[in-house]
Amino acid sequence: MFKLFTTGFWEAIARLILRNKIFILIAIILATIFFSSQWKHMRFSSTEANLLPDDHAVNLVYNEFLEIFGEEGNLVVLGVKDSTLFSVKQLNAWNKLADSFKGYDEVEAVLSIKDLKKLVKNTEKVQFELEPFIKDSISSIEEVNKLQDELFNQYPFYDNFLFNAETKTIRTALYLKKDIINTPARKAFILNNLQEKVDAFEAQTGLDVRVSGMPYIRTLSSQSIIDEIPIFIGGALFVTSLIFFLFFRSFRATFISLVVVCIGVMWTFGILGILGYEITVLTALIPPLIIVIGIPNCIFLINKFQHEVKSHGNKVKSLQRVITKVGNATLMTNVTTASGFATFILTESTLLKEFGIVASLSILAIFTLCLLIIPIMYTFLPYPKERHLEHLNKRWIGAFVNWMESMVKNKK
Repeated sequence: MFKLFTTGFWEAIARLILRNKIFILIAIILATIFFSSQWKHMRFSSTEANLLPDDHAVNLVYNEFLEIFGEEGNLVVLGVKDSTLFSVKQLNAWNKLADSFKGYDEVEAVLSIKDLKKLVKNTEKVQFELEPFIKDSISSIEEVNKLQDELFNQYPFYDNFLFNAETKTIRTALYLKKDIINTPARKAFILNNLQEKVDAFEAQTGLDVRVSGMPYIRTLSSQSIIDEIPIFIGGALFVTSLIFFLFFRSFRATFISLVVVCIGVMWTFGILGILGYEITVLTALIPPLIIVIGIPNCIFLINKFQHEVKSHGNKVKSLQRVITKVGNATLMTNVTTASGFATFILTESTLLKEFGIVASLSILAIFTLCLLIIPIMYTFLPYPKERHLEHLNKRWIGAFVNWMESMVKNKK
């Protein structure tokens, strides 16, 4: 096994890469197109992250609970704490907002103060009857005052349900259908219907509506993950490319490295699509991780190429030595890194297994891309200019390395 990765092996790999560069580039382009076509199979997680194994005692008890009582966490609560709500216009608008949700297929039930009943004595029939606090709509301030008195003073058993007598907070409860809680339909309803109606109500009335409930929180959390993916990818690209450029002072080398890691990120999303895994809080970290791992690979290869070119001036020989000398070292570092992430596959958690599989495959993919694309691209480019090799003459780098070597040898 270890004899396989000898100098002769890497020399054969170098000849194979440099002699078949057109074919390899076409293969990479076709593979990238294939992986890009798999993005349509990517799915964003609609459930909360669960790192526990499926057979963990807590998960077993929770699943047993779901089998008996069904999916929990389907309640969304809207709340307002504002004295200006108790006016004819504002209170009617609040009740109208609650009624507007009753026509949606995703909503199982809506409870607002308009749906509350009070006991009224019927002397003619000698019985008690249930009547709503608000029969149709409120038309006068006297009705508002009467409603406040009934809610906050006469019917204490409703307290802390849809209102709070102490803080004068009014609430509306929305119960979503349990079969959509862990589906994209929940996200579509929360973002496209609920949030839009609440925003329109706030703009119309000037009231500050607070929204809570597990469906709402989980939807916003998953949406924040989706929104932060391009931010993390862009931030990782910017920081690593800036450091890369400050070291090499070459737009050409920086651009080639960015192309390599961008293709690596595209392959990562393609792997997610092929395997049918959801994008979770863990798998969303893999694209920035691939960028951070891919850029050092590019630095090793390009720095070795420039060092060899400066030494003897033969570009083809330099590219061969890049693959021969650096290929084995980068292979070992990337394989050990991939193996570290692959250990998550041994866990009993489905979420960690998926993260380990995608991360390890993506790390090996970015190594392969670096080893293939960088030497091939430099065969088409002209000889590096003198300013691109200036970093090799920086004395402070050599002095720092020599100081570190001296400290290790003599001050141990």
